[in-house]
Amino acid sequence: MDYAKPSDVVASMVDASLKKLALAPRDIMIRGAISGALLGAATTLAFSGALTTGQPLVGALIFPVSLVMIVLLGLELVTGSFAIIPLARLEGKASWNAVIANWSWVFVANLLGSLAFGALIAISLTNMGKVEVAGVAARIVAVAEAKTIGNAAIGTAGMVSVFVKAILCNWLVCLGVVMAMTSTSTVGKIAATWLPIFLFFALGFEHAVVNMFVIPTGMLLGAKVSLSDWWLWNQIPVTLGNLVGGFVFTGLALYATYKPAKPTADVAQVAVQAAE
Repeated sequence: MDYAKPSDVVASMVDASLKKLALAPRDIMIRGAISGALLGAATTLAFSGALTTGQPLVGALIFPVSLVMIVLLGLELVTGSFAIIPLARLEGKASWNAVIANWSWVFVANLLGSLAFGALIAISLTNMGKVEVAGVAARIVAVAEAKTIGNAAIGTAGMVSVFVKAILCNWLVCLGVVMAMTSTSTVGKIAATWLPIFLFFALGFEHAVVNMFVIPTGMLLGAKVSLSDWWLWNQIPVTLGNLVGGFVFTGLALYATYKPAKPTADVAQVAVQAAE
């Protein structure tokens, strides 16, 4: 059967966390930059599909192609790492310093890849500034402004709502990453990843790496957004919300209920020590 039980999936999550922590910064930077670029490409395609058809759900159906490629190629995405990496610490096989260092490297790599693709797609959509911003480019500008100055306009309510949307987003995104581990076939991994990613995009939640692409690209295309608007009213609260959603709602929750049992020898040793 091409299906792994939840307990086996959590064991795979722990194994994945150890492998990710063992990666050299060079590999993290390459794999993370590719991930950021792929999310930018999928976001652009999703906007294009929604505009062409007039149906936002079409964009949501398209968007998961990026996460599928990231999962199948074993690339690095900080939002997925929020759920996976801490499991090595919970197993007592890594320190929190190692976990935070890994998150930091992946975050920077995702940001650089997103910025690079954003600059390239801005050139492509406007013929290097010679064509008026319209269509997909205009959509990127509108979304960038809504995600930043739109939140700032309603103050605390905007900050709280963007944080909550980020929690809900990465709960679903990390479920996509984890559900790919329920299958050993390529087709199975694609189907399992697609479902929760479609949900997150269709519901309009907030993803830190998607926003690393959308907001600065919108700024390049003329969005009236400052660096402080970007980071204070979106990137920082969204990243923190994604951390909570990924770690608490997915990684910790699944680990708590399906964590691998200790080997029989270890259990027997504990029993002997308790009896002494």
